[in-house]
Parts: sequence; structure tokens; C-alpha cells
Amino acid sequence: MTRGRRRQAQAFVLVVGALCVATAANADPGSIASKQAQAQQVLGQINQIDRSLGAAVEQYNLANVRLQKIEGDMRENKKQLTLARANLKISQKSLAKRLVSAYTSTEDTSTLAVLLGSTSFEDMLNRVEAVNSTSTQDANIVEQVRSSKVAIQHHEVELRTAHEQQQHIVAQKAAQKQHIESQLATRRQLLSSIHGEIQRMKAAEAAQQRRLAAAAQARIAGQTNPPVTGIGVGASTPEGSTVAPPNVHGGVVGIAMHYLGIPYVWGGASPRGFDCSGLVMYVFSQIGVSLPHSSYAQAGMGTPVSMSQLEPGDLVFFTGASHVGIYIGGGQFIHAPHTGDVVKISSLSGYYASAFYTARRI
Repeated sequence: MTRGRRRQAQAFVLVVGALCVATAANADPGSIASKQAQAQQVLGQINQIDRSLGAAVEQYNLANVRLQKIEGDMRENKKQLTLARANLKISQKSLAKRLVSAYTSTEDTSTLAVLLGSTSFEDMLNRVEAVNSTSTQDANIVEQVRSSKVAIQHHEVELRTAHEQQQHIVAQKAAQKQHIESQLATRRQLLSSIHGEIQRMKAAEAAQQRRLAAAAQARIAGQTNPPVTGIGVGASTPEGSTVAPPNVHGGVVGIAMHYLGIPYVWGGASPRGFDCSGLVMYVFSQIGVSLPHSSYAQAGMGTPVSMSQLEPGDLVFFTGASHVGIYIGGGQFIHAPHTGDVVKISSLSGYYASAFYTARRI
């Protein structure tokens, strides 16, 4: 072998050796485990943000519900105030007319004049009746004036109070919106640092969701007359607890299934995107049932049921009613979890069992 070829062979061996060392270093299990641990730590931070965001979004939605009620009350109060002012004008005109009539009247309607001026007993009765009638009419007019003024004062106070409440809630909404957007920005920064790991987890989650959806569809198709499928069916109702009526809205489960995979959008209540209460509101609206766009407000609707009495179509609430989903049977529920996720099926176990707050049958 020539000297030149020997040098080339030595150089090739050195390069191959270096590549092998580099490959081994890149595949170092310790390095991979370290990255996975870092990703899990970041995911833990994101999960905390998601839970906080969910509560903030539903507080924002509740402020919207309250604001809508206040605005409705204000419209009604303005309408009633206009009516009271119109009634006052009519009553004042009637009163003025009666005063002018009494002042210009040549008839003396005192009791003595009635008695002395009567031509007969029958005439005296007629005169007394006329005096009483006139007195009652005047009293009614005066009462109408008084009640109209009271009504005006009442509605003016109500409007001032409602306006103050409106200003407070608008400011509250603005602060909540700013808080939500700030948390979303932090979340995006954290996500960008573990993008690859998130993509891998999303792919695994999507596959799992396809399996869950197929199993749920098969279960629904096999339930021509759905039995009670709550967790621990057969448990006795505790003494003094509310006995919920049969669930007549189990059909919402099939409707909700159509929206699996729709992205979570805070404030969303349409197939373009849902938040948790927006999904529930939209699905129930498809069967003609009106619910407010707020998990906190929805938690006050219908009849309470225990976890052991759950039936498909019942609403399940978590963490102080800051999150809501629709129970679909088999120990599962469908919901719009949080920013970055989609409408999905989850198991009423683990975290969700520990975070379970209440359930309602609409």
C-alpha cells in the first residue's frame, strides 16, 4: 500500500470512529431521559395554567351572563320609567281639570247645601251620591299621581343601580380578559420549548380518542332503550337527598359526538370552536333546551344527581363548577378541556374523579 493510500485509510477510520462516538452520544439514554423529564416539568406548568385558565374563562362567561341580565333589566326599567312618566302627565292633567272645575263650579256641594237645597228625599240621596262619587274620583286621581311619582323614583333608582353594576362587571370582564391573554402568552412560550414532545403526545392522544369514540358509538348504537349506565348503578338514594327525574335528554350524547376534534376556543359556542360551557350550551340548544353560557350558571340548572346515579346526558362539573362536560355512560364524559386541546372523551376517573364537584340532570 502506498503512503498516500495509507494516510487516506487512517483518515477514514478516524472519521467513522468520530461518527460512531457522536451517534452514541446522541442516543445516550440519560440525555433522552433528561429531555423527557424537562418536558414533563414544562407540561406540569402548562397543566396548572390550563386549570387556572379554565376557571378564568368561565368567570368571564359568568360576567357575560350577568351583564346580559343587567342590560335586560335596564331595558325593562327604561320602558317602565317611560310608561310611569306618561301616566303621571295624564294624571296631572286630570287633577288640574278637576281643580279648575271645582273652583269655577257655581254649585255648592257642601253637606249643608245638599240638605237645604234638596227638593225631596230622593233628590237629597241623589245629591249625596254625586258628592261621594266626585270625592272618590278626585281621590283616585290623586292616588294615580302619587303612585306614578313613586314608580318614577323606583325605576330611576333601579336604573342607577343597574348602571353601577354594569360598570363594575365591564371592568371585571376587562381585567379577566387581560389575565386570560397574559396566561395564554405564557402558555405559548412554554409550549414552544417542547414542541416535539407535544406533537408526539398529540399523535398518541388522537389515536386513543379514535378508539374511545368508536367504543362510545358502538355502545350508543346498542342501546335502543338505554339503561341507567351510571357508575355504581343500584346504589340506594341517601335519606333526605333529591330523587332526580328520569333523564329525557340522553340524545344529546349523539349530538355531542359530532363535535369530537373541534378545537377549544375560549368564549366559543359554535362548531368553529368551543369552550366547555359553550359546547354544553350549543349541544342542548340543538334539542330546544336553552342553557346559559357559563359552567357556574349551568351548575344551578336542573336537578342534582350523585355520581352513582349518572345517566347519559347528565352534566358533570369539576373543581367548583369551573369546568363542565356531558356524561356519555360507561364512566366517560365528553367535554372541551382547555386551550390547545379539542373536544374529546375523558374517563371519570383519576384526576377527574378527584376534581368531581357535582352533577345536574337538565
